[in-house]
Amino acid sequence: MFASSILRQCRITLFTRATCGLCDSAKAVLTQVQEKRAFELQHVDLSAATGEKETGGEKTEMQMWRDLYDFDVPVIHVAKASDPPESPSRAAKAVKLMHRMTPADVEAKMDAAEKQ
Repeated sequence: MFASSILRQCRITLFTRATCGLCDSAKAVLTQVQEKRAFELQHVDLSAATGEKETGGEKTEMQMWRDLYDFDVPVIHVAKASDPPESPSRAAKAVKLMHRMTPADVEAKMDAAEKQ
């Protein structure tokens, strides 16, 4: 792989939950894109969030993600692979797609993320 390809590689974080038909469709779209274009894929299953709080009464990161996206899944965040890990505090600035998406939509967001 060329160095420029490594630098341009994206990380896509897919936020899903159990029994979500649109989430299954989004996974299929990401599989199609991955056949043409390399990217790192991370899954965040929002149904894994519990009501328990961290020591000190703070919400866990998973609970914060669930508060943001529980009724909007599927959601993808697209970032450069070299960017810091996803964080709920930076979610408003993320390059993202929600609900229904096509391979062309995903690739356009990948292009946008790579240019940042």
